[in-house]
Amino acid sequence: MRPMNHDIVVVIGGSSGIGLEVARQASAHGARLMLVGRDRAKLGAAADRVGRDATTLFALDAHDELALERFFSGVDAFDHLVSMIGDSMAGGFLATDPETMRHVLHSKFWTNWMIARYAAPRVREGGSLTFTAGTGGRAHEISASYVANLGIGAMVEGLAVELAPRVRVNAVAPTFMGTATAFWRNAAPAELETEEAVFGQRVPLQRLGRVEEIASAYLHLMTNGFITGQMLAVDGGVMLRT
Repeated sequence: MRPMNHDIVVVIGGSSGIGLEVARQASAHGARLMLVGRDRAKLGAAADRVGRDATTLFALDAHDELALERFFSGVDAFDHLVSMIGDSMAGGFLATDPETMRHVLHSKFWTNWMIARYAAPRVREGGSLTFTAGTGGRAHEISASYVANLGIGAMVEGLAVELAPRVRVNAVAPTFMGTATAFWRNAAPAELETEEAVFGQRVPLQRLGRVEEIASAYLHLMTNGFITGQMLAVDGGVMLRT
């Protein structure tokens, strides 16, 4: 991995979970950070973990297009952006209510499209955009999330061509990680514990992924200058089994 000395890395959703670990690893490699999140208190705690001297904090809701536009129009150019934005759900197409379907599609696809649209002009030559998709479930199990993940993949491929050769565009597709991330924060704790045990048996590696392992994939995509238009699944091989 090449050093990231003085690179500026924007992490949207960088106050906890995978996003915070991405920020920590980038900081450890010399990057300066711009952490974006909704909760000012969580952002402050995140800055304490990654180092306040090289960290700038921005409190906003990335689902708000006007807030995104104002944010990107007001910041200086940067080298890399990582988006952790995208709510998840469980359920088939017929079992999912319209509100949930619309919310997840808006959160995971539409919001990231808005981020790409406003961020692209601010990325320095040789920089990157890295989004978050997902894997580990089938269409009849995670209907809205499945469609949104396909949308992220299509967007990454299109943007990689549209922004080449100046900027690279990729995505990381983590799988279910239970209590290790906030993606399933609305699930009951007992339900999560049960699902963790069941899911661990489905994965060929027989365990759930660690936050550090998932975050390192983002760092790889940021620092390898010959990868673009790709979706990198970090899932312990779960999709190899039906």
